Amino acid sequence: MDLASLLRPQSVRIIADVSSKKRLIQSVADIAAPLTDLSVTDVTSALLERESLGPTGFGKGVALPHARLPGLTAVEGVFIKLDRPVDFDAVDRLPVDLIFALFAPEESGTEHLKALALVSRTLRDPALCEKLRSNSDPATLHTLLTETRATQAA
Repeated sequence: MDLASLLRPQSVRIIADVSSKKRLIQSVADIAAPLTDLSVTDVTSALLERESLGPTGFGKGVALPHARLPGLTAVEGVFIKLDRPVDFDAVDRLPVDLIFALFAPEESGTEHLKALALVSRTLRDPALCEKLRSNSDPATLHTLLTETRATQAA
């Protein structure tokens, strides 16, 4: 499994202005709904339900919201870079500006966990996060995310 198999180029966005965690989750759902063939409401509800179990902001400006969704056949990812960080109830209490959301089939077990681990390891790399923060082109962000892991794995 690699990030190129989880993240489509059209799933990478830069968002200029989000005012809250709830609005950010709504933006993630807006991007994910067409990928998952589910309604924005269903995707939003699944993300909020998961967040109610504990925040998915893991620190240093990064969040990894995730949910299992009915009807999916593979794990799908959405990456958002925010121009202005937003409070996400992260463990270190810092606002987030890099968000990688994952959506897995309802029945997935280890595939979902492997995807979460891969994204978490990738976004714990301070050099990569700095490159992501210093670029403002979605295609470049996609390339940075998908090529970095392939290079590191080689």
